[in-house]
Amino acid sequence: MTRQKLPKTDSIEELARFWDTHDLTDFEQELEEVREPVFARSKGVSLSIDLQPAAAKHLKEIAQSKGLKETSVVRQWILERLEQLQGAGQPPNKALQPPAQKPRRGRTPRSLESD
Repeated sequence: MTRQKLPKTDSIEELARFWDTHDLTDFEQELEEVREPVFARSKGVSLSIDLQPAAAKHLKEIAQSKGLKETSVVRQWILERLEQLQGAGQPPNKALQPPAQKPRRGRTPRSLESD
């Protein structure tokens, strides 16, 4: 019986088909220990938000119903909203923008009046 070699591919589908029909113990001589991380998750920016207890409880219930962590639900919501805004070419909600300065009504102080 000819011995098969480990596939040299990055295709998840090909690797899945291969390992569905092969046993890892048949390739023990070809395996090597890797000491450094192979898959490193890129670090994003962390944010901290304060929620009222009722809102935090509601968020927790939603997350549990989806089988997710609260942070995963919030991250998903934020990314969906950012995608909506970007796709529509809209600026953020007015509530998120600094208020525009309105001109003052009423009388002009005498020190600013021209003679």
